[in-house]
Amino acid sequence: MRPFRFIHAADIHLDSPLTGLAGYEGPAVECIRRATRQAFDNLISEAIDQEVGFVLIAGDLYDGDWRDYQTGLFFIRQMGRLAKVNIPAFVLHGNHDAESQITRRLTLPEGVNVFSTRKPETFTLEELGVALHGQSFRQRNVTDNLVPAYPEPVEGAFNIGILHTGMGGMGGHANYAPCALHELVAKGYDYWALGHVHQGVILHQNPHVVFPGNLQGRHIRETGPKGAYLVSVEDHKIVELGLLYTDVVRWAHLQVNVDGCDRNADALERVRRAIEQAIESDADDRLLACRIELTGRTEIHDHLLISTEHLLAEAQAAALGFGDAAAWIERVVVSTEPVIDPAVLAVREDALGEFHRMLGDAAADTELLGQLEADLSELVRKLPSELRSDIEDAALKAAVQADYPTLITHVRGYLNARLTVQEG
Repeated sequence: MRPFRFIHAADIHLDSPLTGLAGYEGPAVECIRRATRQAFDNLISEAIDQEVGFVLIAGDLYDGDWRDYQTGLFFIRQMGRLAKVNIPAFVLHGNHDAESQITRRLTLPEGVNVFSTRKPETFTLEELGVALHGQSFRQRNVTDNLVPAYPEPVEGAFNIGILHTGMGGMGGHANYAPCALHELVAKGYDYWALGHVHQGVILHQNPHVVFPGNLQGRHIRETGPKGAYLVSVEDHKIVELGLLYTDVVRWAHLQVNVDGCDRNADALERVRRAIEQAIESDADDRLLACRIELTGRTEIHDHLLISTEHLLAEAQAAALGFGDAAAWIERVVVSTEPVIDPAVLAVREDALGEFHRMLGDAAADTELLGQLEADLSELVRKLPSELRSDIEDAALKAAVQADYPTLITHVRGYLNARLTVQEG
């Protein structure tokens, strides 16, 4: 068996709809909108430049049903680039692009091989001595363990298993096609090309069991470098396993400590320096998409809490100061604490103190909690399911979960800030 290399990618989510960009414009936003396509284009370029023997896609090539045929045409155009240099591709569909999820179809170019949904299927590359085993998802919610039905290793070949799996719910992902690591190791394959978990990780070596992570981070929960694995094989052994970074936008969560700041301008200067440092250390010449979280104990806590819109605009202006495509600010979160404990305000003998005491008692007021239940439950039920399942705002999340004491706590902090600033 002659030496060869292959690329293992997964979770490409072509044309994934990106939320939170409405109302924004400029080169950075356009870069984010095109990111999943550009990352896939980068992957195909790497495959051609590295002269790999084949490319594996272990599920979730698409994010769901195509909005139109342009998504499929883009994929076929990239596969045409591979076909031109005789690099075959092997595609396994996962939960997002399960057979039942995709209603539009286009004829694929020669050299693109899609694993069956009916049962595990084996493709062989005799010239390389490789056998590839996999099964695509027919339905989105695959709850059966697919591994036992995978065929025995082909004797004398380098055996690769391709599987889209939650592996017990790693990283908080839904536990589709559940299985255990020991089952994969015991199968006798040389390499397991996994998909579904968006954080790259090598779970086992010899045999290798690998999640490459997703090809391009799409939001703040997918921070850091993203890409695929380039695997080098000699004499039935993996001699090198290296990351190919294909992302064009890199997400970062920047915590900025504003301890001691007594003016908004001081806090914003720390934000500017944090963005500058992150561009230098984390961006790797890519657009850096940032969430800024302000932390620490500061006298301007109340001012920060009620001016998040202005803070976001100032942070975006600071990012633009480094170039129109160097950094983009997704959100500013105020997680600071006041210098004065709100409990101190509650003992004041004036209207403000009385109001603070009322807010402090509200979380235990059964009548108030019942009124909130009556007023908010119907509103929450009308929210789209995708919004209810993907909430980051702490107050809204508490409302959706009917955790009204926690909701009151969050509202209390905001009202404290509004009243204190107005008083000052």
